[in-house]
Amino acid sequence: MVQTHDSAGGNGQSDWIAIAGDGGGLTLRMRGDWSVANAAGIDRDLHRLVPAAGETAIASAAIDVSGIGRFDTTGAWLIERTRRGLEAHAADVRIDGADEAQAILLERMRELSRDAPPGAPRYGAVSRALHRIGVINVDAAKEAADLLRFLGVVTVTAARTIVRPGRIRLTALVSHVETAGLNALPIVGLLSFIIGVVLAYQGADQLRRFGAEIFTVNLLGVAILREMAILMTAIIIAGRSGSAFTAQIGTMQVNEEVDAMRTIGLDPIEVLVLPRAAALTIAMPLLVVYSDFMGLLGGCIMALVALDISVIQFTERLRESVSVWAFWVGLIKAPVFGFAIALVGCREGLKVGGSAESVGRHTTRSVVISIFLVMVLDAVFSIFFSAVGV
Repeated sequence: MVQTHDSAGGNGQSDWIAIAGDGGGLTLRMRGDWSVANAAGIDRDLHRLVPAAGETAIASAAIDVSGIGRFDTTGAWLIERTRRGLEAHAADVRIDGADEAQAILLERMRELSRDAPPGAPRYGAVSRALHRIGVINVDAAKEAADLLRFLGVVTVTAARTIVRPGRIRLTALVSHVETAGLNALPIVGLLSFIIGVVLAYQGADQLRRFGAEIFTVNLLGVAILREMAILMTAIIIAGRSGSAFTAQIGTMQVNEEVDAMRTIGLDPIEVLVLPRAAALTIAMPLLVVYSDFMGLLGGCIMALVALDISVIQFTERLRESVSVWAFWVGLIKAPVFGFAIALVGCREGLKVGGSAESVGRHTTRSVVISIFLVMVLDAVFSIFFSAVGV
């Protein structure tokens, strides 16, 4: 005889459960309304009665649900939980007396319990850090693959448009060149001028210790022409124009204007992406030339004030010490960086969902990914130019 704990309703009894057992078998007779309204009391009685009934191994167990009145998903879950608990002690556990509706609900609850994910494992600090690194790497790989797919779509669309020049949207192209290029001149020029002043001051301060202040011109020429001008311009454009592309296209997505374009037979890649990508590809080299000039101008003024190097001396020293390839290296990078920024900005705009929050989130992602991609491309270019001896 299997022993049970006493309850308020008697030995092995409660308002919702009656337990009997002999000969190695156990029977649980469920009664009353097994609904969410009675869930707390049923759960309390199950914890009080059923674990005690299962303290010893039993040959079989039966759960009789024929006495249940009202029955909902909460009651089905409690019965399924009881059944699984008894399986640890009984070789055979069955449910008897269920009508058609109860049987369907119990079977569905069994499927859900079987498919439920296990509880989150507890990791140590090192394991959590490694797990986080792994997740970041997987997400980065997916992001790179998605960006490559988008690049392929844009390339195919651009080739199709070039074959049919009448489809090129010159008005949109010129408008974006003005917005992304011409209107960016003040901020690009100001920051480049300041960078030139800072580089000249810091360089002169360090070289003065060795009596080599004149080499400040060499430092300025190489740093600004090869790296600083293009990097500063790309970062400014990523934050200014790349984010604007994402916000513009993202707002169109929220307003369902992109879907309307597809409905009337227009290709959003051709209408929205290509003019912006072409505009930044054209504008970036022009902005870099302007940034080179403003950076060198700031360095020249600082050299005149701090080192007493005249403009003529500065120009002659710059011409003698810096090769023309220092200028071309920065200029070669410019269209690639411009195209990459436009590509990321437009792609993030097209990924915007149906809310204003999504616009802000993807605009932030656009700036971050664009700057990261610019840095990676700059490293690749640096390795390449070093390998070819430029």
